[in-house]
Amino acid sequence: MEDKMLSVTMVCCLLLGASAAQTWKQKVVQLNEQRAKPPGQQPKAIPQEKEVFREPLSWRYPDPPAEEKPRFPPSFELKTPAPAQSVSASCGDNSVRVEAKKDLLGIGKPVLAADVTLGGCPATGEDPVAQVLIFESELHGCGSQLLMSEETFSYVFTLLYTPSPLGNIPIVRGREVSISIECHYQRKQDVSSSLLKPTWTPFTDSKISEESLYFSLKLMTDDWQFTHPNPHFFLGDKLKFEASVKQFQHIPLRVTVDSCVATVVPYVDTVPRYAFLGNSGCLFDGQLTGSSSQFLPRVQDDKVQFEVEAFRFEQDNSGVLYVTCSLRATAAASPVTSTNKDCSFADGWREASGNHRVCSCCDTDCGKGGASDLLKTGSPLEEERTVGPIVVKDRPL
Repeated sequence: MEDKMLSVTMVCCLLLGASAAQTWKQKVVQLNEQRAKPPGQQPKAIPQEKEVFREPLSWRYPDPPAEEKPRFPPSFELKTPAPAQSVSASCGDNSVRVEAKKDLLGIGKPVLAADVTLGGCPATGEDPVAQVLIFESELHGCGSQLLMSEETFSYVFTLLYTPSPLGNIPIVRGREVSISIECHYQRKQDVSSSLLKPTWTPFTDSKISEESLYFSLKLMTDDWQFTHPNPHFFLGDKLKFEASVKQFQHIPLRVTVDSCVATVVPYVDTVPRYAFLGNSGCLFDGQLTGSSSQFLPRVQDDKVQFEVEAFRFEQDNSGVLYVTCSLRATAAASPVTSTNKDCSFADGWREASGNHRVCSCCDTDCGKGGASDLLKTGSPLEEERTVGPIVVKDRPL
């Protein structure tokens, strides 16, 4: 019985498989026939028609409201704010002091101290109570400029405020401010700015002391015969100086040059300054710069001559020089000493009178000499003399 049922089942499965295979084969034949038909016999596309509105729309965009004219007050005046009185300055003999309020712009907003400089120099102090920044500088410091006229000379400083950026935000709430500050000074009575006049008056400084001594410092011609008539020189020229002393009631004297300082104004305590002679009579310029500056051999006790290669100060376009020397008188019969000498450097130190051994201290410390041994009066026989203005220019190309 079981064998008969199994046989029937197998026969049914075979019949179903044969029927399915026949159906699949017919579908493949039909698909190939459709692909083989020419394009004209393809099924027609369904036509599409665009919808057209036969009547106009009745809706419209609303009209914009009428533009309202601006209304102004009947009487209006734009007020110009008063300048902010935020900077003050006081000028001294050798320095300047500038005070700037932290509300520099006068808008009620304090500025950063680091954003304000005096010619590039930061504030030297701050008053937290008064909210004031303080700047102090020498007259030749902090980028000052020297201006000279017939009667005065002036130092011009610039107070500059540069606001720091507000991070990456592309806006500013301040602006750069540049404020000019000027210090004016009268020239000395014995100094003249008439540089082109062929007179010696501006270039000689001499005086009769209480001890009836007449000290003199002159700028001489190349042959040492005359006082130089014109103060204009070029780089490479030699400035020839002659120092002398005349006595009226004293025994014969010897003059020596104790020190010399070059400045751009007739004051020794200013910057820039160049002390080219010092240490009780040592002319350093030849040793420091390799120049030929030197004392000439002495031919008279009451007169000594020295020459200095012309120079000018860096970053000073005026080329103006003042040379101030301290002159000293001692008894001509007294020996030349390490504190009363005139030494210059040229392959070693040499003294104008020939006593070269007294120059050995020029590389160390020669001490400070005096003239109290000349007379027992208690009055020093030493005076400062100034020559200038001297103008040193570049040689034309």
